[in-house]
Amino acid sequence: MEISSEFAGTRLKPFTMQVDARQIMNYAAAVGDHNTRYFDDRRSAGLAAHPMQPVAITWNITGRIWEYIEADDFPLDALLTQVHHTETIVHHRPLVPGDRLTIDGCVAAIKAHPSGTRVVIRYAAADSEGQPVFTEYCGALLRGVTCVGGNRQIDELPAIPTASKASRPIWSAHIEIDPLAPYIYDGCTDIIFPIHTSPKFADTVGLPGIILQGTATLAMAIREIVAREAEHQPTRVRTISGRFTGMVRPGSRIAIHLTDRRSTTAGRGLFFEVRNDNGKKAISNGFAEVI
Repeated sequence: MEISSEFAGTRLKPFTMQVDARQIMNYAAAVGDHNTRYFDDRRSAGLAAHPMQPVAITWNITGRIWEYIEADDFPLDALLTQVHHTETIVHHRPLVPGDRLTIDGCVAAIKAHPSGTRVVIRYAAADSEGQPVFTEYCGALLRGVTCVGGNRQIDELPAIPTASKASRPIWSAHIEIDPLAPYIYDGCTDIIFPIHTSPKFADTVGLPGIILQGTATLAMAIREIVAREAEHQPTRVRTISGRFTGMVRPGSRIAIHLTDRRSTTAGRGLFFEVRNDNGKKAISNGFAEVI
């Protein structure tokens, strides 16, 4: 199976939705984040969205990508091989209840990878006045799919800095993953994919069992960063990035390690990793910028 890099630049049909308080509360609940900024609607400032909330919004497109790709000859069968490989979210301003968003997507890059082909979809979300709210770069690895035509990207992908090597973490947080965590995340976010909730399906694709959603693991890491590095203020998070490199099983334990801090033009760059209970990196190259 193959995919041509000429499909880089392919547009997606726009998607429009309104964000409400229930969605914001549900996402935070899905990752066990007790921060009152997500739940207490008595606050004069109102509710704030979890910094990872965009992944639930854009799943409305990603989960039915074949309906949105504006190219009749796009090799949709290749998408059946995909796994979530990388995730980057850039917040232009805080996401709040009442936001009416229009999301324009495009295939931003198609590049060869040792295990297949890497495809990056860029989602740009704007409010009702056309002002940017967030931009997401969702990277998928098409396993065993050959990239033909050479690497191609239509614009610059976000440049994520590299952490300095540290002899030991600055701090660590250990989190027990409830056996029901994948089902709760599935139900509260509507990010639905059967490797997370169907043991039968997980067996058919050679997994040892169901696995926790990668974005849930990343959201738990951001939960700790907001609490420890941003004074519990989620609106201070401007950028999130990470690469999914290992599985997290429900009923296991993860360790989140902050490995480096560095000043940026906007604030502080925070570098982290998440390891599963086998000591393997479930999230590598984790980065968050906090103002």
